[in-house]
Amino acid sequence: MCGSKINSHRILGKRLNSSQGRNPTQKIGITTTIMKCSNCGLIYSNPQPRPFNLQDHYGIPPESYWKDSYFVISNNYFQNEIKRLKSLLEFKEGMKSLDVGAGLGKQMIALSNVGFDAYGFEPSKPFYERAISKMGINPEKLKLAAIEDVDYPENYFDFISFGAVLEHLYNPSESIQKTIKWLKPGGIIHIEVPSSDWLINKIINLYYKLKMTDYVGNLSPMHTPFHLYEFSLNSFIEHSKKNSYKIAFYEYHVCQTFMPKILDYFLIPFMKWTKTGMQLTI
Repeated sequence: MCGSKINSHRILGKRLNSSQGRNPTQKIGITTTIMKCSNCGLIYSNPQPRPFNLQDHYGIPPESYWKDSYFVISNNYFQNEIKRLKSLLEFKEGMKSLDVGAGLGKQMIALSNVGFDAYGFEPSKPFYERAISKMGINPEKLKLAAIEDVDYPENYFDFISFGAVLEHLYNPSESIQKTIKWLKPGGIIHIEVPSSDWLINKIINLYYKLKMTDYVGNLSPMHTPFHLYEFSLNSFIEHSKKNSYKIAFYEYHVCQTFMPKILDYFLIPFMKWTKTGMQLTI
């Protein structure tokens, strides 16, 4: 994200290709090294495991892990994001939007309902097919493709969204650069990513360190949900300096803590206060 040399980055530890639990040293599996950029705070796996085929990761039928209710869109779906978008963008009916990694097309539907001309692309074939067959997405507006293989005209979209996508992409910097070309001057790019400052990971890493192990809880490059990166706000600040955009808004979300419920009474307000929640929205 910032272009700094890898030999200046810090090794945090190693990550198993499965859930690690309390005693990762007692589990059998493959590990990869987890590193942190000393300049911008980006956390990443090195080397980065790659599937033989992208469908090995994402070609799973949605029905295998989601109930029928997932195919129903609630009235408040993506509404907070739309409210924020309209506060940053002088909205006009028919503005074009693009959902990167559109999934079942829910965001496309939500944006269409408020007046956007919504487009998207999705690399998972089962998701793509069900977005059309079960969600009623117009196949002319949705492409089956990964970001490395898809293209759109320059200065075409007013709004582009990476909703829980950038952490899965092998080159997030190039992905942002590519979408900037598709974005009209003054347009908005919305990004949701895991934060590299998440307090819970720091607690887990301290726990592993006290147990005298070199494991860490960051990322999941070889198992669900296949996260390759965690980003800091500074990752985007440094990236913006090289790529002619500015940060119009950002916020942190606490989300789930995965800790004993009794600790949430302390952890949740502390993460809100210190901006160390799980998710960073730019």
